[in-house]
Amino acid sequence: MAKRDYYEILGIDKSADEKAIKSAFRKLAKQYHPDLNPDNKEAEAKFKEINEAYEVLSDPDKKAKYDQFGHAAFDQTQGFGGGGAGFNDFGDIFGDIFGDFFGGGFNGGGTRAQRTGPKAGSDLKIKLDITFEEAAFGTKKEIKINRIEKCHVCDGTGAKKGTSKKTCPTCNGAGSIKTVQRTPFGQFASTKICSTCNGTGEVVEEPCAACQGTGKEKKSRKLSINIPAGVDTGSVIPLRGEGNHGERGGPAGDLYVYINVKEHELFERDGNDVWCEIPISFAKAAMGGSIEVPTLEGKVKYEVPEGTQPGTVFRLKNKGIKNLRGAGKGDQYVRIKIDVPKKLTDKQKSILEQFAEEMGEKSDTDKKGFFGKMKDAFKD
Repeated sequence: MAKRDYYEILGIDKSADEKAIKSAFRKLAKQYHPDLNPDNKEAEAKFKEINEAYEVLSDPDKKAKYDQFGHAAFDQTQGFGGGGAGFNDFGDIFGDIFGDFFGGGFNGGGTRAQRTGPKAGSDLKIKLDITFEEAAFGTKKEIKINRIEKCHVCDGTGAKKGTSKKTCPTCNGAGSIKTVQRTPFGQFASTKICSTCNGTGEVVEEPCAACQGTGKEKKSRKLSINIPAGVDTGSVIPLRGEGNHGERGGPAGDLYVYINVKEHELFERDGNDVWCEIPISFAKAAMGGSIEVPTLEGKVKYEVPEGTQPGTVFRLKNKGIKNLRGAGKGDQYVRIKIDVPKKLTDKQKSILEQFAEEMGEKSDTDKKGFFGKMKDAFKD
């Protein structure tokens, strides 16, 4: 199935800037996050698709390549990464054709140096859940990973301790076997990887008992990671060299930690800003007064002005989240909600009826009643 356009996935135009791309990603990531859609395979697939699109479009270099070549820019089979297809690419094509016909190929599965030289280890990815506060202030976490390392017994050779690899008797250390076949079209020579040594030119006569001759073993490791203040869901922290170990002296891969921030019971995040909703009484809204507002740094007092209306938003400067890539902090926005009581005593009703009369309301002739109208007026 053909991949969807990354801009279409995020619902943005090609002219979208970094802020628009991030905003679109944040909105969709929250909508389709697996934690909010448990056991929903469709949402899980969409979340992965959204992450893939954001990973490319949020990186200026990758975005430029994608804008020029589309998905082919990241398809190794297309050859765009190295400046176009070369002779080896066509060699692979013809090698496959003649390999199917004559049982061999042109390039023999790569050069001997490629088959026997150092090979880099693969990268690893894990998801790390952190709290809202940990994302805001930063923290230190211990994570556990399982990775491939070289066998500690044979030091990655695959041979039993005290022994070593031997020259392959089938290919005499060449790593490949050349055959000549006569056909109606003439004589054709083909080269195949040696099936005995898999192209390495060496065989293990006495394999290591610990790794069964593979030279590798799976290990569980604990790593300490510093989470900087300001990370958000979708942030990726790379740990260089902490991925699977390489082969034959090759470098280890990297470990990529994908951050997922848990939802908070009071606060919501919008970029570096924080939002919350505070309920106050009708009396406090009408007459004004001091209220306590929770922030990430503790409670603060705020003077609500007289005549505050439902839905009014107040701003608390620098009470938001630290900018991950620079100085400064976001703000906190407080939305006022009028808390209408569900039950009133007779005395409270009497007082409110007097208030209604003072305001020109005639509660006795109003079918809905003063209290019903009040609830409607301050309903969210």
